[in-house]
Amino acid sequence: MINKRALTYVDWFSLGITCLLLCFGLLFVWSATYTPARPFSPFFIKQVVGACSGLGLYALFCFADLKRLIKLGTFFYAIVIALLCYTYLAGFIGMGARRWISLYFIRFQPAELAKLFLPAFLCYYFLGDDVTGRVDRRAPALQAFFVPLAVLGVTFLLIAKQPDLGTALIVLFSGLLLLWLLGLGTKYFLIAGLCLSLTAPLLWHSLKPYQQKRVLVMLGGGDARREGYQTLQSKIAIGSGGITGKGLLKGTQNKLLFLPEDHTDFIFAVICEEWGFLGALLVLLLYSALALRLFYVITISTSILRQLLAAGLLAHILLSCVINIAMTCGLAPIVGIPLPLFSYGLTNLWVSLASLGWIGNIARYRHLP
Repeated sequence: MINKRALTYVDWFSLGITCLLLCFGLLFVWSATYTPARPFSPFFIKQVVGACSGLGLYALFCFADLKRLIKLGTFFYAIVIALLCYTYLAGFIGMGARRWISLYFIRFQPAELAKLFLPAFLCYYFLGDDVTGRVDRRAPALQAFFVPLAVLGVTFLLIAKQPDLGTALIVLFSGLLLLWLLGLGTKYFLIAGLCLSLTAPLLWHSLKPYQQKRVLVMLGGGDARREGYQTLQSKIAIGSGGITGKGLLKGTQNKLLFLPEDHTDFIFAVICEEWGFLGALLVLLLYSALALRLFYVITISTSILRQLLAAGLLAHILLSCVINIAMTCGLAPIVGIPLPLFSYGLTNLWVSLASLGWIGNIARYRHLP
């Protein structure tokens, strides 16, 4: 039961920004899918249901016992790997990729759950469940990282094989960042980066043809009527919005169906077209305010475990924001990364809100000495 004391220590500032971003997200999913014949599309209705249930998940993760939550997160991560194996063998195929598990009434992506439970697994593996006190420790020896690196590598390969390279990279970078914070030496990352640079030609040929074309489009190549079409239309939508935008429901690239995936991966282009530079700036400022507030919560925590867990949960949200916006602006290859709290997609929405709720749980400890 949630008591008055627990409600007192809720980080209402970050919760308020989260709810504001969520409301804006629903507004633009509605705008992107609106038609005069059907003002409230099935996508919008599902997203509203997802937002309401996602706020329930936020509350669940925010008020659950943190120590028990970390243990359960470690257990669920093992289940996530099993689900990824099942997805690879017999998952639901959509848009040429085998990424979903169908439960008849709903489809979900197990890869998204890896973002949520990976930080709990890594933190529990190295630090146990001491969530209240300081943990004075030395950096683990290199061999202590072999098992986490192997688990992270298996997760990356299972997601990349779906194929879903964007989510695989988010999970990989989030995991590596957390391992670095846990004590994996910088020199090993430099060695790995050097090896990747030397093997770049081999890695290039290991990419699928459509992935190679997306990289070429980012570098200015590609046919504007084929592989470069999405990026071109996105840039036109962003540029045509001007300073103040064309107005809600008045985006021509969106309403005339020139902009593909307008309610999912390219929803930021819809924001720019309809609300212009000022609207896009408002969204970026809200994301920045949320990130800075959560960074503050992390820095004032007295427990290393809580700090690292919050950092791992925040990493995938920030990486997704940066990559999605860069992709929409043509500054990164198209990799199918949704914009957290905005893009249509129930699994990603639930994972984002659950992650923020989990950080909110950690924030409730910020008043402890």
